[in-house]
Amino acid sequence: MTRQTIIPFGPQHPVLPEPIQLKLVLEDKKVVGAIPSIGYIHRGLEKLAQQKDYIQSIFLIERICGICSFLHSMAYCQGIEEMMNVEVPPRANNLRIIWAEMHRIHSHLLWMGLLADSFGFESLFMEIWRCRETVLDIMEETAGGRVMLGVCTVGGVRRDIPPELIKKVLATCDELQAHFDHFIPSILNDYSVKQRTVGVGVLTKEVALERGVVGPVARASGVVMDHRVAKYGAYANFDVEPQIEQDGDCYARSKVRVRELYQSLDLVRQSVATLPEGEFNIPVKGNPDGEVISRVEQPRGEVLYYLRGNGSKFLDRMRVRTPTFANLPGLLAMIPGCELSDVPVIILSIDPCISCTER
Repeated sequence: MTRQTIIPFGPQHPVLPEPIQLKLVLEDKKVVGAIPSIGYIHRGLEKLAQQKDYIQSIFLIERICGICSFLHSMAYCQGIEEMMNVEVPPRANNLRIIWAEMHRIHSHLLWMGLLADSFGFESLFMEIWRCRETVLDIMEETAGGRVMLGVCTVGGVRRDIPPELIKKVLATCDELQAHFDHFIPSILNDYSVKQRTVGVGVLTKEVALERGVVGPVARASGVVMDHRVAKYGAYANFDVEPQIEQDGDCYARSKVRVRELYQSLDLVRQSVATLPEGEFNIPVKGNPDGEVISRVEQPRGEVLYYLRGNGSKFLDRMRVRTPTFANLPGLLAMIPGCELSDVPVIILSIDPCISCTER
């Protein structure tokens, strides 16, 4: 008779940047089940947003998640603008895309560094994160903040990017691409990486659709899903092709994010090349009234904001569905059948952000 053992994985573990616990059901070293336990860092931000006026809430929204902070504020501001019939200046839309794609790059590099560290590649981890510092430096120069930019607002953006910094943004893109060409083959073509990722944590297309996963997790399983193709903001002027893989394993999810690094560089260059002249912010009068759903493609997938206004400066309701929340059911389908030693890599392969999930 096979004996089952239940052991806790987390909430503290070297591969977990934020606390989550999985109760793993084992038969010998084989994992046959996983039960999630969340709630370690619940902060009540949705309730707090109802106690701040809709402009003050922008700074609160950015702190739902530090890694994709600008994209949270962008989703929120787009929802308020739709509710108030505010037309954002074209220059502001392009500037938003520049900062949004820079956030996608630094988020994917953070994930890639953690993946290298999980394999014991300490020098590669440091090289990848040193490359990420280049992205944070250019965001600091253009927006004033390294991670929490505080630059998105209702009606546009708070700061313009002058011509001399535009040239530096393009030079940074060239520098980043040279770095990617140098260290990415070291990861994707490494024998030990392939041994730990190919065929591990498989999520089929059918299960991905059934569990409602989003972002690179869905695209790595053959699901053509990238909300940027919906042409919101300045994406209406660009061709965005979802990066798709079919195998649905940890290696496929890694390849999707790697290809998105190059895609984001291309989108930044397109945004700069088509950057219109004119205002980058317009004055907004009145208060939000009505209800709206705003969606944006974050590094981990689609984030959804539900906003309801009542004609005052305070919102009646703000509800956020983050991509990691959508991907956790998919994670629970990936783990059964794997070895215990595979669990950290599988968890990292969905790039979990528990801070986003719990708010």
